[in-house]
Amino acid sequence: MSRIKKTRKFAAVKRVIGQRDARLKKNQNKGEEESKRKSKSEEVVREIPQVSSSLFFQYNTALVPPYNVLIDTNFLSHTVQHKLELLSTMMDCLYAKCIPIITDCVMAELEKLGTKYRIALRIARDERWERLKCSHKGVYADDCLVDRVQKHKIYIVATNDRDLKRRVRKIPGVPIMSVARGKYVIERLPDAPER
Repeated sequence: MSRIKKTRKFAAVKRVIGQRDARLKKNQNKGEEESKRKSKSEEVVREIPQVSSSLFFQYNTALVPPYNVLIDTNFLSHTVQHKLELLSTMMDCLYAKCIPIITDCVMAELEKLGTKYRIALRIARDERWERLKCSHKGVYADDCLVDRVQKHKIYIVATNDRDLKRRVRKIPGVPIMSVARGKYVIERLPDAPER
């Protein structure tokens, strides 16, 4: 005759509370301290950003000819690739006088890119374009352009950078110019001619 296997009964073993169990006094105190720290760090600063007085809903009334166009690095490189004249193509796009503006960050970025972008750098160094001095540290042009546009909504941002476009679209009343199909196209400018 074979022996009958005896199965272990559930709950027959006495359960022991683990060291990290939340029901222990010392762990309850730790949990309270952590929740206090989290609540201090997560205090919401309720601050509504000041809306520009030039905005009428999404329409920016400060944008009038002559248009100030902030130019990004890859906009210049795409202009060179498509063999476009910077100022005349801008004027054809907007039907108005344009003032191309190049910041120090964009110039530094073009200089860093080296010989491949030497033609774009030569175009950027042209005396006809306005230059803006940057007072911040670092030479990341995207942050510089977004910061300027947030402070003063008098610019059109000229870029082909997908990430920068996404960031600028979140700011109301700022049009974006880009190179597409061998010409410049503008988006979010209500007065712009439809083509």
